[in-house]
Amino acid sequence: MFRSGPLSGALPVFPWDTLADVTALARAHPGGIVDLSVGTPVDPVAPLIRDALYEASSAPGYPTTAGTAALRASASAALQRRYGVTGLDGDAILPVIGTKELIAWLPTLMALGPDDAVVVPELAYPTYDVGARLAGAQVVRADSLTQLGPRNPALVYLNSPSNPTGAVLGVDHLRKVVTWARERSVLVASDECYLGLGWDVEPVSVLHPSVCDGDHTGLLAIHSLSKTSSLAGYRAGFVAGDPAVVAELLAVRKHAGMMVPTAIQAAMVAALDDDAHELAQRERYARRRRVLMRAVRDAGLTVEHSEAGLYLWVTRDEPCRDTVTWFAQRGILTAPGEFYGPRGSRHVRIALTATDERIDAAVARLAS
Repeated sequence: MFRSGPLSGALPVFPWDTLADVTALARAHPGGIVDLSVGTPVDPVAPLIRDALYEASSAPGYPTTAGTAALRASASAALQRRYGVTGLDGDAILPVIGTKELIAWLPTLMALGPDDAVVVPELAYPTYDVGARLAGAQVVRADSLTQLGPRNPALVYLNSPSNPTGAVLGVDHLRKVVTWARERSVLVASDECYLGLGWDVEPVSVLHPSVCDGDHTGLLAIHSLSKTSSLAGYRAGFVAGDPAVVAELLAVRKHAGMMVPTAIQAAMVAALDDDAHELAQRERYARRRRVLMRAVRDAGLTVEHSEAGLYLWVTRDEPCRDTVTWFAQRGILTAPGEFYGPRGSRHVRIALTATDERIDAAVARLAS
């Protein structure tokens, strides 16, 4: 008989496993379920990306952990062209097997342990917490540096635009974090998976010159192609920033066999080199956001933050599970805010990642 290992025992219940009852309730709706609980892309992968994947599919040898020179050059060029990030050489970029993988294993790759603290936002993507637990490190939830007091953490996570709230950190806030961290030799890892999806404000990378003055020391920016290029199924992402930190990650990942497949790297190059498909995907999400936000507000709910990203952060001023049930009675599945931290106990997260037909179905149900 197998016994549970120490890692599984240290982890919380997988949040979405607790939604079985409300999922069944939503599925029972005569028009079927509208699943807005997870941020899973539903739109087709652009043909140019699929073509690149096919052309590179005859690749019998092992891929390079560091990534091809073409991929690193394309990532650097895309960050400059799309987000104004300058000064990134090839040795400052490393492909990863989806950014969730990097986030989950970053504290372990950094050899953090029980004496180290990892700071995560008070409302946050659960994998920040999980990654710290996997390493046996302490988790501190804080949105303000003053909350940390004399504590000197090893790693601080930022997430702007935020999952789940869609809130955006301004340049002044980011500069304060960078200055504070550098004074204490603390690594800052900025999860920027939604950086290209600013609606009411324009998000800024932690690597942008206005934030770090062109100096990337002690900074990592984590980027995903899952959302803007609909490549969640490809597990395509990369980390960029301090070359010394990237080199350390590369050294460990070589030993661990953490390699992005060759064909996926070629597909990433195609995605990073082409802005047209990204802009088309952005317009799809913009349309879904407009109609869904109007419907949610017309139904009497309050939308907070949500100025960027792929989610609406919504409240009926009641316990979040009650709101989840209210939506499920209308055949709409949402995510309880408590998944993301105690401060989410009266909110739900609504994803924009459903087809136009399903979004329109949700809008009609909220209006009835």
